[in-house]
Amino acid sequence: MRVALLTEGGYPFARGESVLWCDRLVRGLGGHEFELYALSRSLRQEQAGWCDLPQNVRHVRTAPLWGEPPAHAPCAEGAAARGVTGRRERRRFAECFAELAAAICTPAADGDEPDRADRTGPTAAERFAAGLHGLADLARDHGGLPDAIRSELAVRVLESACRAPGALRAAHAAQVSDLLAVVDRLERALRPLSLDWLDEGPGSAGLGDVDLCHAVGGGPAALAGLLAARAYGTPLLITEYGVRLREHYLASTPLPAQAGGVGPGGAAPGVRPDAARQPVRALLASFQGRLAHEAYARAQLITPGNTHARRWQERCGARRERLRTVYPGMDAEPFTEVGEAVMDVPAGGSDGDTPGRGGRSGPTLLWVGRVEPAKDLVALLHAFSEVRHALPGARLRIVSTGLGTAPDAAAYAAHLRALAAHLFPDEAADTHSVGESPVAFEEIGGPAAPTLADAYAGGTVAVLSSVVEGFPVSLVEAMFCARATVSTDVGAVCEVIGGTGLVVPPRNPRALADACLALLRDPARRTRLGAAARARALELFTVEQNVEAFRGIYLELMSRSTRAPAALDTDGAPVPFAQPAESHVPGRWASTARPPAALASATASPRPAGVRSPAHARSAQTATVHGPSWARHAASGTPAVGVRPGQEDPA
Repeated sequence: MRVALLTEGGYPFARGESVLWCDRLVRGLGGHEFELYALSRSLRQEQAGWCDLPQNVRHVRTAPLWGEPPAHAPCAEGAAARGVTGRRERRRFAECFAELAAAICTPAADGDEPDRADRTGPTAAERFAAGLHGLADLARDHGGLPDAIRSELAVRVLESACRAPGALRAAHAAQVSDLLAVVDRLERALRPLSLDWLDEGPGSAGLGDVDLCHAVGGGPAALAGLLAARAYGTPLLITEYGVRLREHYLASTPLPAQAGGVGPGGAAPGVRPDAARQPVRALLASFQGRLAHEAYARAQLITPGNTHARRWQERCGARRERLRTVYPGMDAEPFTEVGEAVMDVPAGGSDGDTPGRGGRSGPTLLWVGRVEPAKDLVALLHAFSEVRHALPGARLRIVSTGLGTAPDAAAYAAHLRALAAHLFPDEAADTHSVGESPVAFEEIGGPAAPTLADAYAGGTVAVLSSVVEGFPVSLVEAMFCARATVSTDVGAVCEVIGGTGLVVPPRNPRALADACLALLRDPARRTRLGAAARARALELFTVEQNVEAFRGIYLELMSRSTRAPAALDTDGAPVPFAQPAESHVPGRWASTARPPAALASATASPRPAGVRSPAHARSAQTATVHGPSWARHAASGTPAVGVRPGQEDPA
């Protein structure tokens, strides 16, 4: 089958949160053809280039969610793209945008709004859907909405909605600068409505000719899937490992002073307390919630990555019968040697107390992850101070996989080093030795930890001290290595651990220290917990289980699909057996999913496959993929572009 993978800030770009997961999914489902529709979040992300793509990726289209808006997209039926300029178009835009703004300014209840018998008008969710799809129709008819959404008319419509009775309390205090900031964010989030991604017909490389839309996230990436579902009846699948509304709240809310006082960033392009006032944050949060509600309502199936994300989706209106938890797949192969080595240690053995691969002598606490305030390494240092008093030979290794994207991440890292130097002065064994701190700050790729497996091999107990966490990747890696773990009770930690490690409340250094001491003093218990953790991780969190789950989901959605056949004859009637049932099972059935040769000339696109029209030059970047040789490696720093405007693919 042909699957459209819709991403935001991830695959196929070399930088992003979901790059590895998407790449493993596409490579694992080699019997299906994939078309990538990617939204980038920054210039830095685009300059990093693309990953090496497998052969079953046939087309790639990209568009930015940053900077100036793209040029107008082509209109329906080839009409001239002139934007919303006429009186009737402006009136139609004002009506649709007013519905959208009214829904955003209406306070929302948890989950879906109750269908009250006494209500006389549409609910806020219905008004949001009407406004959203009305704007989509207007964009397709007139070539795009960026100028209209940024116009004075849009600001006035939003202001009226904010001043209406019953609007959000924070919206009443919105000033002109707040309204301008909101419409700017709305324009970026709604850019997919103005893109020319809904082309249809054989060889068009558009959403009109795919069998399934798989959106990675319920934000702007899902908008294109919503339009395809509405226009062509294409099934929509939404996968989320981090719910967009939750990410917006995290990006807009400061952390406690103990964690550094800086909110975590990078999960979503939300606003921060030092960059926007409360009205802006409240209106954008309402928009994220309404958009998620609409995406969940239209999707045939929603696959959260854990129960924690599932609860947020239910709060945003997702129906339970459409939810199916699919844990993210991680590659266990790099950690096999370390895990098996620990499993071979006899009862009461060292399992990391003695020097080993990348390790140091003595019991060692190990922390691995991105250094940012949300990880609360300040609490970990204070907890290790308690451990050090009770167990003088203990050590702490803080292994960084990179700095977080919070504005003060570098300053936070420097603060941690200063605090460690203050709490643990360099110690020497005698008057002739050089002092050494029991706390080591290392990086993956350095001499002490060339790889992640080397880092975990040198730790006795793996620790996670976060105050905010989604799916704890570092815990799963430690479980693959058969390491006993101590974690704070945040995010999906308890779901991942499942009784194979110790869990303590967040922001409680004493409880964290007591749990670490309990494991450091009991080698037999560490061995039992490590073995149970490795067995659990290999059962639930491997790439194989993730790929097989989505293989079955794809086939299930196609078996229930009511999408009209794409192959039509010259009279507009469906071609019998042009898309047989076997084209929906794993295998290379690309030739059977096209119309017969006699009909190809009548239904083919006027431009050759893989050629971009000039109108695509600014609205989207398109590439036709013929194997992995066209792709640039991420290390080259040059974006890989398969086709230039007006040229055929050289392959």
